[in-house]
Amino acid sequence: MNLNQITVPVLDIPKSIAFYESLGLNLIVHTHDSYARLELPHGDATLSLSKVNQVPQGDGIKIFFECDDLDKKVTYLKTQGVVFKNDPIDQSWLWREAHLYDPDGNHLVLYRAGENRKNPPWRK
Repeated sequence: MNLNQITVPVLDIPKSIAFYESLGLNLIVHTHDSYARLELPHGDATLSLSKVNQVPQGDGIKIFFECDDLDKKVTYLKTQGVVFKNDPIDQSWLWREAHLYDPDGNHLVLYRAGENRKNPPWRK
């Protein structure tokens, strides 16, 4: 099995396209203003945007994007006006994470885990 895509509910497709493009994703499909799909700069997974009338409230999914150059990426995105909940922080699970939200409140995490993503020291 391979992860194909994740679909995120959004209120404004053009606004969300601009936001995700600012993170470095590339637009590959745009069907009117009800659907769009973007590809990540590395790997085969894509991120889809689906227009909804109301985004779900509460603690939903978190979308994690791994960045080899996390601190540099966060610094750059801040100069482009992207607002982060926090600067990169080292976590006890050996990941470094910076949290932010897209224009519709979907929780995103830019992180760096390297080998610890799939092979942490406590893996069986």
